Amino acid sequence: MAYARGMADGLRCEVLGPLRVLRTGGGTDPGPEAGPEIGPEIGLGAPRQRAVLAVLLLQEGRPMTYDALVDAVWGTAPPGQVRNLVQKYVSGLRRVLTAASGAGAAPVLSWTGSGYRLTGLAPDDLHERRALLHRALAAQHAGELRAAAELAARAESMWRGEFAEGLAGPYLAAERRRWAEKRLMVLERRLEGELELGRYHECVHELVRQVAAHPLRERMVELLMLALYRSGQPAGALRAYQDARRRCAEELGCDPGPALRALHQRILRQDPSLLPAAAPAV
Repeated sequence: MAYARGMADGLRCEVLGPLRVLRTGGGTDPGPEAGPEIGPEIGLGAPRQRAVLAVLLLQEGRPMTYDALVDAVWGTAPPGQVRNLVQKYVSGLRRVLTAASGAGAAPVLSWTGSGYRLTGLAPDDLHERRALLHRALAAQHAGELRAAAELAARAESMWRGEFAEGLAGPYLAAERRRWAEKRLMVLERRLEGELELGRYHECVHELVRQVAAHPLRERMVELLMLALYRSGQPAGALRAYQDARRRCAEELGCDPGPALRALHQRILRQDPSLLPAAAPAV
């Protein structure tokens, strides 16, 4: 998903955590390397008004019909005065964004005839996170594993909480679940890279925390077992498998999946391929 930038108007918008819009120190975008000069956070109004902004922000400048906006923010049982509420929140957002822009070009929240459309404001932190991950992937493909790990860690550090944290509505709840999964997938890929760099002991501590937070996520257990085995703790790796097996039985009524079972058997056999000959050169 490609987002237009909002920084050129002197406003920065962030959704990797609680939604916030901040004034910035200049009219040009310094990019994720230098970082913008951040000013005060702008008051965006009541929680539902903030939710309306978040939903329209994620449409990438496409119009959203009135009915779709109501469904996104209130679901299938909106209050009786919902039309008045939508008009109130849209008007409130226009005032807030216009006032925040000062002498600069303000974001435009307009009615197109087919729906509400927001232009001139974009989720800048999403854009920057995506750029960092693209660079990390390119570095990985080039064999620059240390650079890839550092770029992925920088992308991960941009999270300030859950996606659009605290805002209600079916649309944002679904987006929150989707981004939570994407965040975990990126974390797993970063930890895989850390293991390839030979950072076994460092990874053990982080993976123990992640397994505790996501006890049924088998890929995290696999990485923990591998980190323990490579750091000279094969008994710990086997215990991690037994703990995962017990959780699967108690919570799901089944055994772990084939990938986790296969790794368990390889550890039992002391498969030489589990121990890389040497960490890759930096």
